[in-house]
Amino acid sequence: MTVSKWNIKLLPPSFSPWMPEKVHSRQIAVLMSGGVDSSVAAHLLAKNGWDVLGVTMKIPVPCNGIASSCCGADAAFVCNQINVPHYFVDVTEAFEQLIIEPFRQSYAKGKTPNPCVDCNTLLKFSLVWDFLQATFGISYLATGHYAKVSKTTGQMRLGRATDKSKDQSYFLYGIDAEKLGRFVLPLNEFTKQQVRSIAAQLNLSVAGKAESMELCFAGEGDYRAACLQNQANQSGQITDMQGNKIGTHKGIANYTIGQRRGVGLATGKPVYVGKIDADTNTIALGTREQVSWRTVIANRINVLIPEELVPDRLVSGKIRSYGDPQPCKIVSVGETDMAVEFSQPQFAPCSGQKLVLYNSDDNIIAGGTIAAYSG
Repeated sequence: MTVSKWNIKLLPPSFSPWMPEKVHSRQIAVLMSGGVDSSVAAHLLAKNGWDVLGVTMKIPVPCNGIASSCCGADAAFVCNQINVPHYFVDVTEAFEQLIIEPFRQSYAKGKTPNPCVDCNTLLKFSLVWDFLQATFGISYLATGHYAKVSKTTGQMRLGRATDKSKDQSYFLYGIDAEKLGRFVLPLNEFTKQQVRSIAAQLNLSVAGKAESMELCFAGEGDYRAACLQNQANQSGQITDMQGNKIGTHKGIANYTIGQRRGVGLATGKPVYVGKIDADTNTIALGTREQVSWRTVIANRINVLIPEELVPDRLVSGKIRSYGDPQPCKIVSVGETDMAVEFSQPQFAPCSGQKLVLYNSDDNIIAGGTIAAYSG
């Protein structure tokens, strides 16, 4: 993908302009959302002798009426506070076409997308990084994610954070392997509590800011706000896993695989959404056992350790961002796809979500988009 195609633009400096004092190998851009993590990451890099440039993506996001929190303005104020230049990069067109529109289409097809992973892969680590290098000559990039970049036997690896409860490596697997040597993750050794403590000591305006848990482009609200109205309101049949009609749903865009609450059907026992069929506009409900599967197939894979992505290799895999990786075996590997078999059935794999594989050192071997599951 080329930067020029997407009309990416650099806006004027928020306060002071970029005037680096150090050599290129000590210049770094930090992608900043206005949250505490990226703010502390920028401070730590500056403290450790980097020339730091704060960068915030301008995306099509509805504002909530709080000016300082809107559209990344907090990031600009923090950068001014810690004497780091800050710029907005307008990626509105690319974000609309590469993230929001596929998100809408996925829900219309009964899939469950992960736009945060796609944003990292397609925008932050691709278009935006390339744009910053072309514009400022900066080849190093940092984020406030909790994950680890390390060097093993001469090769760069991307792995889980020291604090496993906060690990965010799942969201980063889409980075090009050749860029890992220029990717910096300052928060790997820290806990969230420690990061907040640093922010408080610095009197950063975002020290007590609540953690964002929702979709940025849906106004920090329900994903349905970003779905087309006609996709969300086409009612259809609810069946059991054998295809017998048991009720009526409100539109497939309102449901995700594994969902229990909000289905609107009393069955006398816990049931979950186990299938979503866009062609017939139906959803199927089943017990936890009926919606758990052992074999998961992913396509559009990105491989970080090719020598370890081989059939019959025992690895660990994650089918969603939370939880620990679970034991599995690589069953097959294609040019753009891979299949694994988990030791135990995994609850509610979702087409559109991501399968990420780790080795015994907690480093990412590969990741891809879940396309199918069985068994």
